[in-house]
Amino acid sequence: MLGRKRSNRGVLRSEVDVKSWEARTPPVGAVRPAQCPDCEAAGAPVGGRVVLQGHGLRLRQLRGPLAPREAPVVMVVPVRRFQCQLCGALVTVVPAETLSRKLYSGAAIAWALALYGLMQLAQVEVRRLVSPWLVVSTDSASRWRTLVRWCAAAEDGLFTKLPRLAGSCEREVAAAAANAIAAFAVPVPEPPSRDVLAFFGAVRAA
Repeated sequence: MLGRKRSNRGVLRSEVDVKSWEARTPPVGAVRPAQCPDCEAAGAPVGGRVVLQGHGLRLRQLRGPLAPREAPVVMVVPVRRFQCQLCGALVTVVPAETLSRKLYSGAAIAWALALYGLMQLAQVEVRRLVSPWLVVSTDSASRWRTLVRWCAAAEDGLFTKLPRLAGSCEREVAAAAANAIAAFAVPVPEPPSRDVLAFFGAVRAA
């Protein structure tokens, strides 16, 4: 069953990662929300009729690498929709890495912030590692505006579980965000580098 892992009203993030989702679209019952985000009725009450019924599929794009240092890709996955039979609300359930109103995955964004803020890479080098687009305009040859926007978004609460970020410039904000996101990664005996921790901590920080 799906918990209340919201990215915004009507869109719920599942526990299923995008790699698994791409390999096999989860069945309706596997990602049915525990309750309607509008009226809060139970999605499938015990002994009662199903309230949140499957309402078809829609395509959702996700960009970026699927693992640190893998080639970035553009992935289109069929996400599941549900409709509440009590209030009529439509609910879309998406892979775990999805962020509201972002085409890049949360993991890709977190890794980009870490590469820029912690690893001190230039914006164009971050773009080469994170963006699937090989051709850019001439006025973007020395910078990546998307990365700059992510720094601002991180400061404004893109990753909802982060504390208030401190930084006097974009790179400092990126570093603060990446360090905070990395703290959400599942502990392992020999932890990888901070940028890799940020990649895997993104799902739990959003």
